[in-house]
Amino acid sequence: MFEASDIREWRGHDVVDADGHKIGALESVYVDTGSDEPAFATVTVGLPTRRRLAFVPLAGATVGPGYLKVVHSKDQVKKAPSIDTDGELPASEEAAVFAHYELSYEPGSGGERRLGRR
Repeated sequence: MFEASDIREWRGHDVVDADGHKIGALESVYVDTGSDEPAFATVTVGLPTRRRLAFVPLAGATVGPGYLKVVHSKDQVKKAPSIDTDGELPASEEAAVFAHYELSYEPGSGGERRLGRR
């Protein structure tokens, strides 16, 4: 896995699926608040007049010349929970992001958020 500081430098670069199909552009990185490791990215998707930020896990992601390749399909990412381009992920919707990718979700022991935007 790459360092969180490195992945932030990729903002604006293409995000592609395992088959090389462009999904969108990397907008931001969300880290797991328990480990401070990159966990999810948001990708700008949609029509120019209706852009939104879809969440995609970074586990298994690799970088190439000018792109970030994720292991999930373009279709799955485009159907993922999303937020407005100027929005924030509400704590109450974190579990849905994990569930979409069939990942286990547990908030912090004090009920705190699991994902933090970087």
